[in-house]
Amino acid sequence: MRLVIQGPSITSESLARIASLAGVQATQIAETAHVFKGVETNEAIGSYCREQSLDYAFVPDELNLDQVGLVVMDMDSTLISIECIDEIADMYGLKPQVAEITESAMRGEIEFAESLRRRVALLNGLDENALQRVYDERLHLNPGAEYMLGELKKHGIRTLLVSGGFTFFTDRLKNRLGLDYAYSNTLEIIDGKLTGKVLGNILDAQGKADSLIRIREELGLIKEQVIAVGDGANDLKMMAVAGAGVAYHAKPVVQTQATFALNHSGLEGVVHLLRN
Repeated sequence: MRLVIQGPSITSESLARIASLAGVQATQIAETAHVFKGVETNEAIGSYCREQSLDYAFVPDELNLDQVGLVVMDMDSTLISIECIDEIADMYGLKPQVAEITESAMRGEIEFAESLRRRVALLNGLDENALQRVYDERLHLNPGAEYMLGELKKHGIRTLLVSGGFTFFTDRLKNRLGLDYAYSNTLEIIDGKLTGKVLGNILDAQGKADSLIRIREELGLIKEQVIAVGDGANDLKMMAVAGAGVAYHAKPVVQTQATFALNHSGLEGVVHLLRN
C-alpha cells in the first residue's frame, strides 16, 4: 500500500512529520503531491493531515494508472465549478429558490429526480439563449481538469461524463474536452423557450450507476478497473459500483462513504492517487 499526500500547504516540516509516522521517506510525484511507499493504514497520519489541511489517501498498490480502464465523472461542481441549473435560474431571477432545492438534494434530503422536476419547473418560459450565456460566460472547468483528462488519455483510460444536469452542457464538454462518453438529461424547448419539463426518463443516481455499469461492460472491464468522481449524494450509487470513489470537494455524506477524498487539491489529485 502507498500513502499519497497532496495539497498546496505541503511543507518540508509536514513531510518530515508524516515520514516519522509512516516509517518511510517520501517521493515527490508532483509539485503538490508526494507518495510514501510500503506503508500501512495509520489513523495518526490521517489526524495530522486533517490538522494541516492536507489530502491523504492510503491506496492499494494494484490501483494505478496501468490498471484503471475507465474514470467516470459527475459534471456540476466536479468537472466544472458551477451548478448549471442554478446559473440558468440566475438569468431568470430565481437562483435562490433553485439553489435551495439543489442544496437539499445534494445533502440527500430529497430524491434527486423530485428535486430536478421542481427546479426545472421554475424555469418555465425562460429563453433558451440563457443556456448558451451560462456556457459562454459562467461555465469554468475546475482546477486540474485538463491536466487530469490529458494524463488519463495518455494512459488509454476512457472517460465518461454522467450528469443529472443537461445535454446542452455535457454534449459541448464532451466535444470540447475529447471525452469518450457523456450522458445526462434533456430539457424540453419549444419555440425557443424552456417548458419547465425534462424529456424522457430522468437520469438520477441510479441512472448514473447504470451508465457506469453499461460502459464498463461494453469495455470489458471489471469493477476494480473503474474510478468514479463526484461531490453530491446522487453520486453515491455510481461510486458504490466502481472500484473506488473519489469525493471531490464533496458534501459530508459523500466524504464519509467515498474511498478517497480531495478537499484541498484540484482534479489533478485524481491522477496523483493513481501514480505508483
